[in-house]
Amino acid sequence: MNPASVNKSVFPWGHERRFNAYSNYFRGLYGNRVQKLSIDAGFTCPNRDGSKGIGGCTYCSNDAFNPSYCEPAKSVTQQIEEGISFHMRRYRRADKYLAYFQAFSNTYAPLETLKKLYEEALAYPGVIGLVIGTRPDCVDEEKLQYFKVLSGGYYLALEYGIESCYNKTLKRINRGHTFEEAEKVVRDTAALGINTGAHFILGLPGESREEMLAEADIISGLPLSTVKFHQLQIIRGTMMEQEYRENPEAFQLFTWDEYLGFFIKFLERLNPSIVVERFTGEAPPRFLTGPGWGKKRTDQIVNLIEKRLEELDTWQGRLYTP
Repeated sequence: MNPASVNKSVFPWGHERRFNAYSNYFRGLYGNRVQKLSIDAGFTCPNRDGSKGIGGCTYCSNDAFNPSYCEPAKSVTQQIEEGISFHMRRYRRADKYLAYFQAFSNTYAPLETLKKLYEEALAYPGVIGLVIGTRPDCVDEEKLQYFKVLSGGYYLALEYGIESCYNKTLKRINRGHTFEEAEKVVRDTAALGINTGAHFILGLPGESREEMLAEADIISGLPLSTVKFHQLQIIRGTMMEQEYRENPEAFQLFTWDEYLGFFIKFLERLNPSIVVERFTGEAPPRFLTGPGWGKKRTDQIVNLIEKRLEELDTWQGRLYTP
């Protein structure tokens, strides 16, 4: 049966696109586009400040992904105001917003400090909820109970940076936590009815293509609401850049054609109930070292992946088995 020629209810997520798309997910919830507004609230991470390590993750450079208006010297309110102006140039239809606490670990502070920041964001007109990026080792039961209460009145999602399902990789990239720790906090969060997201990087050094593909099955077994995938990019000024320059043969960076083929196979094995927010990451070329993908933008990549799914008559979860 060709899903393109039958009722869209063939796809379990209830629309005709061949993957469980984040934008459609929010249109289903709220009837129109919901725009994220990134916020840098000045947090750090336990593998930066010495409590677990120093230097942070070897690949990490928040400057490469933070919008220009994000500066911790600005208040949360000012960043929201400037974020709305920034996005109105591209997405004039958005009238609902999510405050996205993005940079570093955004639960890495006492709860009373967090409440002030989160509640300042929620007080802004049009902000209907929060997406909070953090690490598996930066939440506890007290914070989870607060998030449970908050999620009763607003959209609330905790987005955990996990990056890999393999402890050997997590150690190599200086994450400072294990996959088992990540799995536990994902399950604890989801059990409280909180939207639970995760972020993974595909192409990390030391992982074979087969190991990366097997991660689709591992991720599919987690109670995730949403997931983001980024291809590995070597960012200037990071510890990984130094490692890459000293030992480039240790890296098997994806070309665009390789990634397209790989990700289609990955998506076929991914649990169809998980909403996919991103297929790839996009850093400005001035931040990148090593081979790139030319001038392909995120929206172009989405179109190319969707076109390839149609050509192959396949879709997210086609090969998924619970």
